[in-house]
Amino acid sequence: MMSAAGGVEIEEGVQIAPRVNLITVNHDLKDKMIVICKPVYIKKNAWIGAAVTILPGVTIGENAVVGAASVVTKDVPDNAVVVGNPAKVIRTIEM
Repeated sequence: MMSAAGGVEIEEGVQIAPRVNLITVNHDLKDKMIVICKPVYIKKNAWIGAAVTILPGVTIGENAVVGAASVVTKDVPDNAVVVGNPAKVIRTIEM
């Protein structure tokens, strides 16, 4: 599922499992009628597990792995494995 008003860029070799949410819009906390758009970027060869949610403005790094059911609130570095809610780096992949 994509809410793509802010833009979504998916580079080559990316794998995306079922039930992933790519969210690029949010509402202003003071005036909920104001919509704020920020793009989501998924870099080359990243792997996004099932039921992951990626929030507005987040970049998933090259070769990164996002574990199933994670909620990604911040950028993920290249070659990192992240899991959880909010997603946190648990290891680095040696390339």
